[in-house]
Amino acid sequence: MILGICGSPRKQATEYVLKESLKMLEEKGFETEFFGLRGKTINPCRHCDYCMRKKECIVKDDMQDLYPLIIEAKGIIMATPIYNGGLSAQLKAVMDRCRALGAVNFDFMRFKVGMGISVGGDRIGGQELAMQQILTFYILTGAIPISGGAYGANMGANFWSQDTLEGVKKDDQGFKSLRKTIKRFSYFIDKFEMKE
Repeated sequence: MILGICGSPRKQATEYVLKESLKMLEEKGFETEFFGLRGKTINPCRHCDYCMRKKECIVKDDMQDLYPLIIEAKGIIMATPIYNGGLSAQLKAVMDRCRALGAVNFDFMRFKVGMGISVGGDRIGGQELAMQQILTFYILTGAIPISGGAYGANMGANFWSQDTLEGVKKDDQGFKSLRKTIKRFSYFIDKFEMKE
C-alpha cells in the first residue's frame, strides 16, 4: 500500500496534487491510501519520553489513526503547502510524532520508499527547503528518499500554485516533475517488493 499524507489544512492545491499522484500510482497497479491532515487534530510532540518508557505516545489524537497506516505502507508520499518558506506545521507535527513509532520499533521506516511534493504560491517560495525537510525525515528514519532525478525534479515534485487551485492545475513544469518522481518512486517500490 502507498500512503499519501497531505500536510495542508485546506482543501486546495496540495490536496489536489497529492490525489493526482495517487491516481497515477493506481494506474500502475498500486493500492493507495489518502490521509489528509485537514480537519484533524495532530498535536505537537512534547518530547516527554513517555513513548520511550511505555512504547506508546501519551498524546491521544488523530495520530492514532495514522500510525498503523505508516507501519503498513510500502511507500509514503508527504505533500506540503509552503508556509513561511518551509513545510506546514501540520506535516512537521506528524514527523515529530513518529518518534513514538521509533520507540516501539527503531526500524519502523526501514526500506520504505519515500517521496515528497511541495506546493508554493510563489515559483521560488521555499519548495526546495520544504523538500529537504521531507527527505531528511526519510533519511533519519531509514526510509529510501526518492527524487525525480536531474533536469527538472532534483528534489522531487515541486509546484507553483499562484495561490489558486487553477494555478496549480496549469503548472506544466510541476506536473513534469511529478511524473518523473512517480516513475522513480514506483520503480524502487517494485524492486524492493521483488526482493521480499
